[in-house]
Amino acid sequence: MLNLWMALGADLAAIGALVYGVYFRRHHRRDLVLAYIALNAGVLAVTVLLTSSEAGLGLGLGLFGILSIIRLRSDAITQEEVAYYFVALALGLVNGLHPGSPWLAPLISAVLVAVMYVADHPRFASTTRRQTITLDRAYPDEQSLRSALAGLLNAEVLQVGVHSLDLVQDTTVVDVRFRMPRAGGPATDMARAHEAIYDTGVAR
Repeated sequence: MLNLWMALGADLAAIGALVYGVYFRRHHRRDLVLAYIALNAGVLAVTVLLTSSEAGLGLGLGLFGILSIIRLRSDAITQEEVAYYFVALALGLVNGLHPGSPWLAPLISAVLVAVMYVADHPRFASTTRRQTITLDRAYPDEQSLRSALAGLLNAEVLQVGVHSLDLVQDTTVVDVRFRMPRAGGPATDMARAHEAIYDTGVAR
């Protein structure tokens, strides 16, 4: 019984820290705050009941897996938000099972929250971006495409994936990963060089 009460307290503290202390302060989506808390509470409650009943734990987890997949496919969310979904679910499972010593579930919960705090920290890759861009010109040559994107974004282009190349409509749709320049850094000079190439190509 001590394990259960400690696990319940650990889950309450962990999901509160994860959702309000980490996620909402960084991503500001109130609707997903409710979704994370509801998912965590539901998984915790069902896991606790299944561990003390004759029903198979695998059946309950399978049902929650189906529900989570339906929820994740029903709305457009980012990969970062998907990660928070899985951690909220994992917290419910860990504390619902509350295995071993009374301190084990609280320790695992604290580690999960700490991992998300560090992995999703704003200072980590703070200048790296990703966008899907439609260009009003067809670029069959990758080098020309990179130069055009560098001039348009004023950034260092890291990776480019062409979604569509329409030579009739003269458009290009790309998924581009790029790094924003730091003030006075070498990336700024590189972006300016690319911009000069881009401007020269447009002038021609």
